[in-house]
Amino acid sequence: MNTTDALIRVEQVTRCFPLDHSAVTALDRLSLAVEAGEFLAISGPSGSGKSTLLNLIGCIDKPTSGRILIEGVDTTRLSPSQASVLRREKIGFVFQTFNLIPVFTAAENVEFPLLVQGFDRSERRRRVSEALEGVGLTARAHHRPDLLSGGERQRVAIARAIVHRPALVLADEPTANLDTRNATQLIDLMRDLNRSLGLTFIFSTHDQRLLEHTPRIVRLTDGHIESDSYPATGANSTGPSFGSLEGASHGKVPAACVS
Repeated sequence: MNTTDALIRVEQVTRCFPLDHSAVTALDRLSLAVEAGEFLAISGPSGSGKSTLLNLIGCIDKPTSGRILIEGVDTTRLSPSQASVLRREKIGFVFQTFNLIPVFTAAENVEFPLLVQGFDRSERRRRVSEALEGVGLTARAHHRPDLLSGGERQRVAIARAIVHRPALVLADEPTANLDTRNATQLIDLMRDLNRSLGLTFIFSTHDQRLLEHTPRIVRLTDGHIESDSYPATGANSTGPSFGSLEGASHGKVPAACVS
């Protein structure tokens, strides 16, 4: 991989959280590169750092040390307002619990990001129609979330995530609350959108059903990359996609966490 041209570059990132008189290290000098158009799973046991990494890539949080670049922009140097603009324009989010607005219809939920960005009415309607058609929910456009199944709610969430045509979609355990039938449909939908639209998907998951359809899997353990594999090709590497973790501590609090 040519890391210079990567859509996402995570460079020697550490994230620590204070706990009483010490610190918990969620990520420890982690490096990763993701190219545009990838369909990438971040896997690992609870507490391995999956959600922390997604939050950092999504500009919801900032690392204790290191930096993250999206399309060459160092997000760690952005002000809160600049980070908000980047999230709105470049990133779509799919949450485990859907996070739909209960009093809005499916169409209104999908439309909301476009309202925030100031798109005119005709453009909003066109994009909402295309997004709902893309996830197979045109007939459910005027139903509120309480009238939709769990699988349908998650498809609305995906439509909302892609309607503004982001460079990146981040999904945190997207199949966790779905039965096998709905999970399988969602996996197929995400993969189809990845292939047809060239959308980059990065998602955390424990779900073996989803991992079986994923061309690249990054496995985390205790805030480190245990493996970075391409199951479809048999390729595998132990460690990050670029950079070095030489000198990274295991079982120690990194210097970046010490106040």
